[in-house]
Amino acid sequence: MSGYDANKVYTVSVHDQPEALAPESPSETERLLLDFLLQYRVGGEFIYRDKLRANFLLKQYVLEVDLRHISLYNDELAHAIQDSPADILPLFENAATRAARLILSPRRDASDEDQAESSSQSIPKVQITLSSALNLLQFRALTANTMNKLVRIPGIVISASVLFSRATTLHLQCRSCGHIKAINSPGGLGGLGGGSDRGLPRQCEATSADGRKECPMDPYLIVHAKSSFADQQTLKLQEAPDMVPVGELPRHILLSADRYLTGKVVPGSRVVATGIYSTFQSSKNKNAGALALRQPYLRVVHLELSSPSGAGGSNPFGVQFSPEEEEEFTEMARSEGFYERFARSVGPSIYGSLDIKKAIACLLFGGTKKFLPDGLRLRGDINVLLLGDPGTAKSQLLKFVEKVAPIAVYTSGKGSSAAGLTASVQRDLISREFYLEGGAMVLADGGVVCIDEFDKMRDEDRVAIHEAMEQQTISIAKAGITTVLNSRTSVLAAANPVFGRYDEGRSPGENIDFQTTILSRFDMIFIVKDEHNETRDRNIARHVLNIHMNRPNVTDENGDNAGEIPLDKMRRYIAYCKSKCAPRLSPDAQEMLSSHFVTLRQDIQKLERDNDERSSIPITVRQLEAIIRISESLAKMTLSPVVQNHHVEEAIRLFKFSTMDAVTTGSADGLTRGELNEEMSRIERELRRRLPVGWSTSYQSLVREFVSQQGYSSHALERTLYVLEKKEVIRFSGQKKVVHRVGV
Repeated sequence: MSGYDANKVYTVSVHDQPEALAPESPSETERLLLDFLLQYRVGGEFIYRDKLRANFLLKQYVLEVDLRHISLYNDELAHAIQDSPADILPLFENAATRAARLILSPRRDASDEDQAESSSQSIPKVQITLSSALNLLQFRALTANTMNKLVRIPGIVISASVLFSRATTLHLQCRSCGHIKAINSPGGLGGLGGGSDRGLPRQCEATSADGRKECPMDPYLIVHAKSSFADQQTLKLQEAPDMVPVGELPRHILLSADRYLTGKVVPGSRVVATGIYSTFQSSKNKNAGALALRQPYLRVVHLELSSPSGAGGSNPFGVQFSPEEEEEFTEMARSEGFYERFARSVGPSIYGSLDIKKAIACLLFGGTKKFLPDGLRLRGDINVLLLGDPGTAKSQLLKFVEKVAPIAVYTSGKGSSAAGLTASVQRDLISREFYLEGGAMVLADGGVVCIDEFDKMRDEDRVAIHEAMEQQTISIAKAGITTVLNSRTSVLAAANPVFGRYDEGRSPGENIDFQTTILSRFDMIFIVKDEHNETRDRNIARHVLNIHMNRPNVTDENGDNAGEIPLDKMRRYIAYCKSKCAPRLSPDAQEMLSSHFVTLRQDIQKLERDNDERSSIPITVRQLEAIIRISESLAKMTLSPVVQNHHVEEAIRLFKFSTMDAVTTGSADGLTRGELNEEMSRIERELRRRLPVGWSTSYQSLVREFVSQQGYSSHALERTLYVLEKKEVIRFSGQKKVVHRVGV
């Protein structure tokens, strides 16, 4: 008892809880982590012990650890990992390697230093990846306060470098005396220049009996055959288009992935990256002489990939649905008149156009993708073209779709180039390598691309999206890069007719002025006319004024409450249907479709024979596939696994109202197209005779002569002049008042 007689205060621990200790020293931290890996269990299952063993048997030296489990085991440890991950991760990897050694060779006494050392040589180092449920940080929230902490950011991978090998241990040999030295590569686990810039030792470190040997300066050579290397890859992550504030450029950040995290993603994938927010000295700043300026990057410790099909909700990265939500969605799908109700909820503040809204509802859900045994893919996405007068709320519908679709990109035709829509080849400033950057249609993979002002695009840019609309791929062969990118998107395009407004007097071909190749790729083409009708105008005026006066009860033409389904619920419901349902045709529906397609082709043939010209909007096998896709999307909307007859009937009705309606409009003045063409050829002959090359006359005198005196219809004269102007036989000047004959 004599030890206690000294004049000191002694304390005895009452609560013996060794694992709740705060990690004091690195060795203490490592011991806690080792205990966690060996002792943490859920129920009767030691999950990390079993996982580690299974991975080692597969020769995968990697272990994924959930941060939530660490916080349940020891809260202090979890906080330490979040605050200083760069210090603790190497310790964690050492602990995991020791744990693997204990699990795989339990009989060996690990306290024996020699045995432990030899065993550690045989067991490779384990990589730890940390999955966590931290709050997602946006790119703009990455500030100096988050430096060197663990962060979790969502985004789209826009480019991925080739894999390169970084030395982890260098084996050095002196060239004069042969002395061997091994050094760990600067940077440890680090990514882009994470460590010091020390380089190799300048002098030989071997000593002889009489002191230092006479070796020259810089004697060491690297023996590559005996050094060890690890894979590394640089990725570029950009924030998703729907997170960028208006008027700002999308931001991007470099990611450095190593070992088992490399080669996981391709450009265009949406990911959530967990990593350490660090900095590196870029060569740009080095040359500029700014010593303290360093460029930030993310050292990746975990990558979550998200499939586009499951995307939706406020978090566009693979949303999970709770059982209550699934139950609610199933009830919604079974409710009476749900299809009508959903269509009315599309752009509820826009009056009327119910059929267009129904078509847009079909586009949001899409049909079923099919993969054939011979490797062909049939697209399931629906493309819609809205062609019509200004002021018919086309752009507003596009803006609504951008908000409601789980993944959407909005572009305007005039400001979009072919490279901006598909993909561009860029050159990396530092490594001088070429890499691919995806455009709008690659970023919207699995979603919708809304293209406004489709008619204002240059023809060569419009041709670039042909392949993306039908084959749903984008092929690139530029600067030695030959590759194929996915663009599984629906296209919703809005355009004005050639003359600004739709001209009833002309055929659809003259009004639309798009190539047949692009028109056949649209499943539905709507011609939206601004008709003058007193009761309709009065209803529209009342509706618009209600909206401007902020009245909550916005009603449509039937007096029903329009905005029945909230936007967020619509978005989640679309994501749910896309991920859960892929309807197929029933035999009855199949029979009905085939007979209907034959009838459609006969109608078109008869129309072309009557009008003596090919239809500008073709009805091809693509249009049959379009009706199939519309039927499938109608079935998907109500979560029905099989396409029934009533789905096909509605699909045919929508198709007739849109594309077939666009084909058949346009015989004016009671003339058939054949009679009109005959009249036009007579006017053309007369005009060529009356107006020699180089002469000019006023437009009014032509109208007087042909319409008033000779009794031709004004419509035929208009069309003849339009055709001759296209052929560059005549030219108008002075606001179409004077006609010049310029060609033969």
